[in-house]
Amino acid sequence: MKKTYLLTILTLSTFLVYAQQKYNITYKQLTEYQGLYEYLNNTTLKIAASPKDTILYAIINESKYYLTPVEKDLFLNMAKEKVQFFRNKQNVIAGFSVGKDRFNLLTTKLKLSKQMWYPRLHDPKNYQYAYHPPKNDHDGLETGNLDNTGLDKKLLQEMVQKIIDGTYPNVHSVLIIKDGKLVFEEYFYEHDKYKLHELRSATKSFVSALTGIAIDKGYIKSKDEKVLSYFPEYTFQHNTEEKKQITLENLLTNQSGLDCDVYNSKAVGNESIMAYEKDWIQYSLDLPMNDRAGGIGQYCSSNPIILGRIIEKATQMSLPAFAQQTLFKDLGIKNFAWHFKPDPSSGETFCQLNLRSRDMAKFGLLYLNDGLWNGKQVIPKDWVVQSLAKHSVVAGLDYGYLWWTKYLDADGVRYYGKLAQGNGGQKIYIFKELNLVTVITAGHYNMQSSSNELNSKYILPAFNKK
Repeated sequence: MKKTYLLTILTLSTFLVYAQQKYNITYKQLTEYQGLYEYLNNTTLKIAASPKDTILYAIINESKYYLTPVEKDLFLNMAKEKVQFFRNKQNVIAGFSVGKDRFNLLTTKLKLSKQMWYPRLHDPKNYQYAYHPPKNDHDGLETGNLDNTGLDKKLLQEMVQKIIDGTYPNVHSVLIIKDGKLVFEEYFYEHDKYKLHELRSATKSFVSALTGIAIDKGYIKSKDEKVLSYFPEYTFQHNTEEKKQITLENLLTNQSGLDCDVYNSKAVGNESIMAYEKDWIQYSLDLPMNDRAGGIGQYCSSNPIILGRIIEKATQMSLPAFAQQTLFKDLGIKNFAWHFKPDPSSGETFCQLNLRSRDMAKFGLLYLNDGLWNGKQVIPKDWVVQSLAKHSVVAGLDYGYLWWTKYLDADGVRYYGKLAQGNGGQKIYIFKELNLVTVITAGHYNMQSSSNELNSKYILPAFNKK
């Protein structure tokens, strides 16, 4: 359960099937392990048993990671590491260990709501979903209904029913903006329109937006500026001529050339190691180069972290403060959480942004409209166009300025979209030709997310030409 695996951006292609477990354990037996425990870097985690599916979960913040029972007091985490619980002299659980790390139980008293385990507090067999148009909260997001949108109400009803009956578990929200209006908005489990949600790597697309704003306002001269010029106080290892050529644009396109590709197990740089380094900037820019700047695309979390710090140095304010004074102010985003500190204090959150799903939808709509919001050019149009255009290929997908290009097939019809995405199923999809934005948040951490399937099976088919 190390941070190495709990917050990794990699998506595992397979996961253990609970029905095939060799060791059976009852819900009552699982509750023995419930409690608040010590964890890495002076933090804590919760361990709780689900009454819905009889699974033990490790919970960090609001992210749940299942533990698979092997034998009494022994489980495997999602990285297939052994999680060994130990007992005191009274034969009561006192803590757990993973490898050489040992964590004590702090208290067995946990505040757990029933709703955290169930998509809706209804009997799924007798519950019939009925569509209701989103309410206008006067938060800057215009609302409407499904009439004349082209969206298929029956398909959307089926989607919600399948989320509720468990066919698609751990979906937290689904929002649809069509023709500039929020016409569909549904929340599940403990989530609602007011609750902040982890964006994970979808945060990167916000860093991209703030870079464009910083350049437009003159804080940064251009995307062609050299990265190392912003850190004269540092002395870096492997300070080659190749490293001196890295530009801000290379960070935006994941073409820095730094040896930190998360999809390469042999890469020197490792974001999980970086998470507990004293200075993430020092760690990142100390890495050797495995390619020239502007060369191959390599998905490296160090790149947007460095970029965020450059924005801070250029504007002389924190990245969240700059976002609050510019992008968020213009979009009417008032409620957010963003601890951007590239040091061990961000070891469990990884400098990620937390937003309401509605505000994620605003961000998608802003890019759909080429950076224009209520008559104001919040982000320069040419920056939006460049951000969504292909500059590199990362993990086999076309890549812009910390934005992805990805297609989805819907009943044989292919739709190309622009995508901000994060581990667990956090996705902001922009389908410009359809004048459509979809937002899905979920809790599929370190496993295959159903977010793409929800789009391709229940939303996009409505627009297929008959």
